[in-house]
Amino acid sequence: MKRHPRRYDIYLADLNPSRGSECEKIRPVVIVSQDEMNKHLETVVVCPLTTTLHLKWRSRIQVECAGTPSEIAIDQIRAISKSCLKKKIDHISTESATLLRRTITEMYGE
Repeated sequence: MKRHPRRYDIYLADLNPSRGSECEKIRPVVIVSQDEMNKHLETVVVCPLTTTLHLKWRSRIQVECAGTPSEIAIDQIRAISKSCLKKKIDHISTESATLLRRTITEMYGE
């Protein structure tokens, strides 16, 4: 049975090619799409991670990824092909997942 990416897992993903000020290169991303979607679709919704910290930006959440201080760039949310995912490297905490859901809702919800 083939495993599918799970919500809140962090993968290395190839985000090339990019346009304009989109995050690029091979970098960590956190899966934000629901597990049922991840199981059946050929794409996943992700937020890239960056090590360039912007502590006052409300669109960013500070986390630790594989022992490195990082932040989730919620303002860079996007769908990517599962084929872009290279390797699972981490998983965000329950507290960070709660904050991530809340921030996505504030930014893109009603």
